[in-house]
Amino acid sequence: MLKVRFMGTKNDIVWFQKILQRHPKIEVLEISELYSNKGTSKYYRAYAEVKKSNVKKQ
Repeated sequence: MLKVRFMGTKNDIVWFQKILQRHPKIEVLEISELYSNKGTSKYYRAYAEVKKSNVKKQ
């Protein structure tokens, strides 16, 4: 399992989370809410727990 931190604009984080959730080799266990970064109103962070999916190649 990996714990991943995303940092960027709200749109960038949402865009990348969707890519992760659709990837057949990645199982997303949990995604946190967005947190604002100190000192800026433009950039945010979010956290995710992911692991390898058990999908077999055919």
